[in-house]
Amino acid sequence: MTQMQRLGALGFAMVSAILICGAQAQVGDPATLDQEKLVSEIKLTKTAADHTDIVTAGDVVVLHKDGLIMCSSASSFPAMNIYSGGVLVLNQQNRIKDSASKWLHGLGQTSLTDAAKNGCTQRKFVAGEKFWVTGVSIQKDGILVDVFSDPYNDTRYYGDIKFPFQKGSVPPVDAFLKTVDEVMTVQPADDKDKGAQNNQAAAPAAAAPAAPAAPLAVIAPPPPPADAPPPTIAIGQTKDQVTTGFGQPVRTAKLAGTKEIYFYKDMKVTFTNGKVTNVE
Repeated sequence: MTQMQRLGALGFAMVSAILICGAQAQVGDPATLDQEKLVSEIKLTKTAADHTDIVTAGDVVVLHKDGLIMCSSASSFPAMNIYSGGVLVLNQQNRIKDSASKWLHGLGQTSLTDAAKNGCTQRKFVAGEKFWVTGVSIQKDGILVDVFSDPYNDTRYYGDIKFPFQKGSVPPVDAFLKTVDEVMTVQPADDKDKGAQNNQAAAPAAAAPAAPAAPLAVIAPPPPPADAPPPTIAIGQTKDQVTTGFGQPVRTAKLAGTKEIYFYKDMKVTFTNGKVTNVE
């Protein structure tokens, strides 16, 4: 083979390699596809850096399995749960990290063994309870979902749920979402009130027509009411004043001390001692 032929063969190989890489990039990494699809299905919640409060609320999710362990926000590391074979199992890896951190910094632990025994303040969640999802990340052997709770006795809890890649193979998107749905799903919208209204509206139409009545005198309709000004909110207003103008919140959260937060669809109102101190 001449030098020109060798150069031509080398050039062809390089072009082929570029085309193959380009095709793989277009197809997308399977784990990344799983991650992106899950994030598109569940709107993530943003928390404060110290895990003591919610900054931006996302979707509420409902737990479908018993035994999800979370650690209090005072813990250095979240509790890690692994979902495999249809059950959630606590993994002690993060507890060992947390215990080692406490022991190394002398936080009341006489030895690493004592620290490991004490662990973190935990809470076990059961099927039917609700919480938030704060992150979805890819690991070399699975996908990690970060979860966060509402306050329980003024304490919030956080943890991880790991969905491992079975036999080292990344599952297709549909299979991965089905596995996640076994553990948790987004809380559905409440359509009960809408259904009741539809039933009431349909009832008169189904009734048998009554005998025609004598025509009534025509009465002019009343003038339309003046446009009411839109509700406003101001610092110092009470809870009753806020709910009178804006209705009941989507949910509430009680914080340490006398603080309480009302979450509306596009607004967050903070009360201190029962009066408005901040509106976001």
